[in-house]
Amino acid sequence: MPTQHEVDEAEIRQQIGKIVEGIRAKDLEGLKRIYATDVVSFDVEPPLQHVGVAAKLKNWTSAFTFFQDVTYEVRDLALTVGDDMAFGHCFGRLSGTLQNGTATSGMWVRATFCFRKIDGDWLIVHDQASVPFDIASGKGVTDLEP
Repeated sequence: MPTQHEVDEAEIRQQIGKIVEGIRAKDLEGLKRIYATDVVSFDVEPPLQHVGVAAKLKNWTSAFTFFQDVTYEVRDLALTVGDDMAFGHCFGRLSGTLQNGTATSGMWVRATFCFRKIDGDWLIVHDQASVPFDIASGKGVTDLEP
């Protein structure tokens, strides 16, 4: 019989899987169910923070406009799970076919997710996507691989 901790970790991994599925399907409604209504997101695009699920979905809508077909890959997901809070980190990459028909392998970002168990569901209350920064050039480094 699995422990509650094992059950919770499996549920969080399923939520990450739903993000991957939701992005591939460009399913905003499906993605909406994964985030808390008051999620705070530190995404790769300005501004510094996006507050609320509507702002998070606006980011996904913006990303989807660039792609005919889009995929999202997660590597090296590590989770730490408590009773009602959890966090995880991984590498993530959006790739696919752009609207003009060009295939792109995208770029890897560092991703962090913070989950809270709300009414029995593990929802993302904070996420952050970032790229390493080259201090000398003042630019993000987008060609690294995990």
